[in-house]
Amino acid sequence: MGVSGHRVEASRVMSVDPDAAFARLMNARLTDVFTRRYAAMPAVTDVTDQPGDWGVVGQTRTIVLADGGRLRETLTEIERPHHFAYRLDEIEGPLRHFVRTIDGAWTIAPHDEGARIGWAWTFYPKTSPARLTTSVIGRMWMGYAERALTELEAILTRD
Repeated sequence: MGVSGHRVEASRVMSVDPDAAFARLMNARLTDVFTRRYAAMPAVTDVTDQPGDWGVVGQTRTIVLADGGRLRETLTEIERPHHFAYRLDEIEGPLRHFVRTIDGAWTIAPHDEGARIGWAWTFYPKTSPARLTTSVIGRMWMGYAERALTELEAILTRD
């Protein structure tokens, strides 16, 4: 029987047109969004093997982390201009001891005069998750997400 996933999510309302937000989010450089470590969640230092026309289901790229780790990202679903999802696997670095795969998703929804931008991760532990392990990873991710959403807001609301 497979190990169930643990979902964490965060969102923020931003003063940006939802359609523009989707395009900017899809094209945002990960090194500009994930600029700083939060607890054990490292910054992104590089992205390799990314196709020039990023945004097609099935495309992959390699995310290089500041702690020497790497992840393969595969786009799994795109519903313009509202949602895109991806899977992270081939995890190298400290996280590999705890997590087998991660399903991530970004959502963009109209909200008042702007958009609510949401980000979620469902991570699948390597073994039956101990409550402490999933709780700690989830709390670290929440801090990481708050920092990423702050950086993303600056990117998405730039003229």
